[in-house]
Amino acid sequence: MVGRHKNRWLRRWLVAIIFWSVPVGIVAVREIQEEMAYNRVDLNNALTSWQFTDAQRAAGAPARCRGTPDDARAAGCPADVLAANAPRQQDAIDEYKLRRRTLASYLWHAFVGYWVVPAATLFVIGTLIGGIRRALRRPPVQHAASDAAQSSAKRQANH
Repeated sequence: MVGRHKNRWLRRWLVAIIFWSVPVGIVAVREIQEEMAYNRVDLNNALTSWQFTDAQRAAGAPARCRGTPDDARAAGCPADVLAANAPRQQDAIDEYKLRRRTLASYLWHAFVGYWVVPAATLFVIGTLIGGIRRALRRPPVQHAASDAAQSSAKRQANH
């Protein structure tokens, strides 16, 4: 009977953690999609907005400086406008990269906290319960050598 059900708890544990990975994965994917969509829109807004001085406005730079810096350069945006807006746009790119790293770190901690820790906890609890059940199921082991020594000592004491 024991041979047929050997490691049954391990199979149950595997099934439980695999099923638990589905909602954890769904939440993670949705979080990534929403956060990255927001981050991309924010980056796009920062890259496609331009700041002009009064002199640059008077020279007609807003008409040629539209879209991303590459699009504006191709449309003939003056170099001084590109140079003036480059630090702000580079800061936006750096902020986008920082947000991606932060999101990856957050998701790693969430994965460990919501999937790895519960799986490890269930594994440890299952192992403990299995060990306790096994210990309670088996009679104490008596060694033949110690039994022979005890019986010979009793015989000598009786004589």
